[in-house]
Amino acid sequence: MTTTQHRREGTEAEEPAQRHTQSATAPWVLVATREIQVRVTNRTFLMSTLLTVLFIAGFAGFQLWEGSRTSGHAIAVTGGPATSVVAAAGSAVHAVDDRVTLTALPVAGASDARAAIREGRADAWLHPTPSGWTLTSTEELDPTVTTAVQDAVRAHAIATNAAAVGTTAEALLRGAALTSDRLDGNADSSAAVMGATFAFALVFYFAAMMFGFQIAGSVIVEKESRLVEIIATAIPLRQLLVGKIVGNSVIALAQVVLYCIIGLAAVSFTDFATALPAVGPAVGWFVVFFAVGFLAMACLYAVAGALASRNEDLQSTTAPMTMLLLLVYFASFGLSGTALQVASFVPILSVIAMPARVIGGAAAWWEPVVALALLVGFAALTMTIGERVYRRALLKTGGRLSWRQGLDTGE
Repeated sequence: MTTTQHRREGTEAEEPAQRHTQSATAPWVLVATREIQVRVTNRTFLMSTLLTVLFIAGFAGFQLWEGSRTSGHAIAVTGGPATSVVAAAGSAVHAVDDRVTLTALPVAGASDARAAIREGRADAWLHPTPSGWTLTSTEELDPTVTTAVQDAVRAHAIATNAAAVGTTAEALLRGAALTSDRLDGNADSSAAVMGATFAFALVFYFAAMMFGFQIAGSVIVEKESRLVEIIATAIPLRQLLVGKIVGNSVIALAQVVLYCIIGLAAVSFTDFATALPAVGPAVGWFVVFFAVGFLAMACLYAVAGALASRNEDLQSTTAPMTMLLLLVYFASFGLSGTALQVASFVPILSVIAMPARVIGGAAAWWEPVVALALLVGFAALTMTIGERVYRRALLKTGGRLSWRQGLDTGE
């Protein structure tokens, strides 16, 4: 055998070992890349993402259309005082909402006023009575209009009574003004807090559920088909778990960022655009909290898949995560005050609670940092324990394992 042949055989013997070494340098990257490719080429995933984007854009378009609508109301009046009252009420209504107009419709008498209401030319009839004023209509009026007319009637009565005793309405009302203020100097943002909290809870709930079940499903497919036994001979199971978690986390985070960008852009065209300075930072915190919280949930769902032996077992093994996500979802609406403050530091609950407190201006600058550190610690602990259970349960066959059995199973 020649020297050249010896070299060729030696090279051929070394190549498999070299390829194994090169591919084993970062096997989790290969798994993560494969997970990403599977997700972005899945029609169901693409359609659900597209439908969600269209829903967000459609909701913004509806709000824009609703905001551009004008509402006109006519009040039948008889006499100068009633005309003055309706004019004052119309100015007050327009100051509150420039899309609402209120005008006076002069009529000759009571019969003409009633006819105008029946024919739809007037929404109501304002007329004086011995005990005050009456607003007559066939159906309930817009509360904004009713309140404005009531305030105008009260102002007219005060001015009339003040003139009767030789003074002015301003003198009678001196010192009666009430203004609202907050210790933290922030304006009222209850509507923004409620809307953003609902959006955060909805996004986290559905993203964790959808991607979580996909992770658990892929794990059970590999386990049920015994494919994982082949994979285990090529790469460590720890690397397989990390790749699945990272790949799905990247896709989930990208999807959430897309929704947030489109949502903020949509809000900028609606009447809620004034809330963007408060909502923007909270959205940024939510994305960060979501990324860390999803890592923990993804690990738990992977473990749930390893504990199951078939798809029918997933409902049982994923029950703890389902209950946790439901708790986070409902707690985001049911907690307030001290309870919400405490929840904003509890891992997983903090994914929703802390951004909600940031929107309301109730969180100091250091609180999100501390809550995020606690969430990172929880995610690290979850992944450490979950990785051990995953490796122990993945290669075990013969039936579904409970979470207690998974934690107690030896190496």
